[in-house]
Amino acid sequence: MKRWELIGNIYLYKVTVIDSRCRFFYRENWDHLILRSISKNDTNEGVSEGPSEYVEGLTWHQVHHQAVLNHRLQSKQAKLMEPVRTDVLTVTPWLAPIVWEGTFDPLVIDEAFRSHNLTIATTVFAVGKYTRFLRDFLESAEKHFMVGLDVHYYVFTDLPGDVPSNITLGVGRLLSIVKVMKFDRWQEISLRRMELIQTAIEDHIHREAHYIFCLDVDMRFHGRVGSEALGRLVAAIHPWFYMYPRSKYPYERRTVSTASVPQDQGDFYYQANIFGGALEDVHRLTKTCREHLEVDKSVGVEAVWQEESHLNWYLVKNKPTKLLSPEYVWDDARGGKAKEIKLVRFSSVIKNKAEVRENP
Repeated sequence: MKRWELIGNIYLYKVTVIDSRCRFFYRENWDHLILRSISKNDTNEGVSEGPSEYVEGLTWHQVHHQAVLNHRLQSKQAKLMEPVRTDVLTVTPWLAPIVWEGTFDPLVIDEAFRSHNLTIATTVFAVGKYTRFLRDFLESAEKHFMVGLDVHYYVFTDLPGDVPSNITLGVGRLLSIVKVMKFDRWQEISLRRMELIQTAIEDHIHREAHYIFCLDVDMRFHGRVGSEALGRLVAAIHPWFYMYPRSKYPYERRTVSTASVPQDQGDFYYQANIFGGALEDVHRLTKTCREHLEVDKSVGVEAVWQEESHLNWYLVKNKPTKLLSPEYVWDDARGGKAKEIKLVRFSSVIKNKAEVRENP
């Protein structure tokens, strides 16, 4: 039966029960739907009471990067004179690791992070016809994404009714739906993403999670994307440009844009399909990019690749602390794997962009 519930100072409208494990709620003043897992001890304690004070007053969950391992754990010895990968760069000039297959021991990495009881917030935008990709995204994520860690998916969509209701989520995995307005241009969705993620972090995610990953929905997981990807500020190297010099990167070059990167600057070209890190660091990134996007809009400028251009500008100035190799953001349109790609973990699916986008 539909009814109003008063939780704190917020009225929540119970829309429906999806199944025995999940519920939809409508947050009247935030336009926010929550799909919450129900346990036998289900309470309303986890529901946020409203938007926080502005960002400078936020507190953040602490993240730890020291590896504390069970002494009984048996792992293969690392040998200084026998590098596991000699065909690719595995560390940047600023000493950030680049994660490739073979450069980490999954058992060691998982053991190092398991004791910290981490929650990974995961945002994904499924607006308009892009809702068709949600089922495959979520089902493959449940098999391969941060397995063994608590994950809270935040699905931003204008069509809450199109979110699959019968996805089986593992223990410690939650899914919330954040209702957003429909946009007439796919570019507008891209341009607004930084703002919406920033706002979500400020309103509630900062209370619930330690890390956040921002992913595209038209993607599929094929292999492990786990705790080896966690870091303060994480970016993925674009699968189409990693073999080119920076002068050929598709940076925004027009100086009229705040995303402009000069020809002689830049390290790698990063794809916006996946980026993340600690809540505080990603909040700073999204806030800065949103401010720059607004400056551009005020003078009638739109960066060549929308928020991806601003993401790359930010990462030129603020170096990521961990880089994910193209294994983590492959493109199925490239066909067969390149010889240096030993395993495709996460990839863009082939689609008719003209058909799924609202405009050319």
